[in-house]
Amino acid sequence: MLRVLHCNGCGFAIPAPGEALPAGPWIDLLSPTVAETELITEATGIDVASRDELAEIETSSRLSTRDNVLYLSLPIVVERERGIAASSMVGIMLSADRLVTIRFRKIAGLERFLQTLRKSSDHKPSEVFISLLEALVDRTADQLEAIRDDMDRVTNDIFSRHSGATGPSEDNRALREVLQKISLTGDFVSRLHDTLMVMGRIVGFLGSGEPETFPVELRHRAEILRQDVISLKEFDAHLSNKVQFLLDATLGFINIAQSHIIKVLAVVGTVGVPPTLIASIYGMNFENMPELKFHYAYPVALLWFRRRGWL
Repeated sequence: MLRVLHCNGCGFAIPAPGEALPAGPWIDLLSPTVAETELITEATGIDVASRDELAEIETSSRLSTRDNVLYLSLPIVVERERGIAASSMVGIMLSADRLVTIRFRKIAGLERFLQTLRKSSDHKPSEVFISLLEALVDRTADQLEAIRDDMDRVTNDIFSRHSGATGPSEDNRALREVLQKISLTGDFVSRLHDTLMVMGRIVGFLGSGEPETFPVELRHRAEILRQDVISLKEFDAHLSNKVQFLLDATLGFINIAQSHIIKVLAVVGTVGVPPTLIASIYGMNFENMPELKFHYAYPVALLWFRRRGWL
């Protein structure tokens, strides 16, 4: 899908097939067709990156300038589905006249940003670009805050409920669920770390780039973004440490439960060995076993077993 932000504050226009590209500061591509990308290239002279090109991890591929056009690619963590996080690449191309973005999945924070732009007018591509980065940074901050709240609930669940009082079977099931939740959260935190790392490179590049690609008057906003990204990276590191702590705590509870099971099996095995030995001896079918006719043999054997601590 291709849509263009109008200059007159009338929201986005979606050109019909074969129609000329409307004028506007921002072109947004969502899972574009080959015809749509070719139309953008012909109308603006900007090379639209493919999905494979956006997936490249080299810094030169994610951050470059060619012919006064700034090319960026940014991994964004989309909303979790069934607890499993996924990343989707967003390509950003900025020239003096146009901002072009390309993505292959809907992103909740970006969709809300699109709605806010419908209510305003007279945008410049560079202003839309820095506002887009601010919206993505805010979205990442919201995701980190949500992870913090989830980890607080997991912490209370681990240290207040998993004491073994609910029974081994129920407690083991709950611990497995907690272990899975922590593992998925750790993956989520790791993906957000990748996003923040690339964001840090982008805002640092904007502060030292050429005025032709990014105006000087907007660099104070880029500096504020840089500081925000640094603080979010520190918070992300804190969450990563907390995930590791909760993982160690959960594994500790699992080890305690396993040790309890092994202890029970050892006691059962120890109690069962003497009777098995006695039964084996008296099952040998010897003809002369005088103690079998001893009247007090059974109570004497019980007393001896008790004194030995086997009963």
